[in-house]
Amino acid sequence: MKITATQKQVRQSPRKMRLVANQIKDLSLEQAMRQLAVMDRRASLAILKVTKQVIAVAMNNHAQAFENLKLHSIEITPGATYKRFRAVSRGRAHSIMKRTSHIKVVLETLDQKDKELGSKKEVAKPKTAIKKKK
Repeated sequence: MKITATQKQVRQSPRKMRLVANQIKDLSLEQAMRQLAVMDRRASLAILKVTKQVIAVAMNNHAQAFENLKLHSIEITPGATYKRFRAVSRGRAHSIMKRTSHIKVVLETLDQKDKELGSKKEVAKPKTAIKKKK
């Protein structure tokens, strides 16, 4: 089962948010939480908040244990752009784009079958060449 949580209109550019998201998307859930907590970027706080939200949803609404949760994906998409201007000489103006982001964190639950398959992986035997007799 996949469980999602989203946060919309986060006042940080998607480009800066993706730098943080790409660093943690291949980590386990526990390692990702630790990494986000100590990371020295403003985007890490917003992503950590959404990650905590989705964990709370999984535990309270879907009765899942923390050990059964796995980070499936983190999506950072652009939100609305606030357009402002800076006044310059001769009555002109330069545009300023204040970008926002949408954060979507998806967790995946590990079913009992998935746990058994993961622990009982068999190593494939090497194939030996069979020579034909003439």
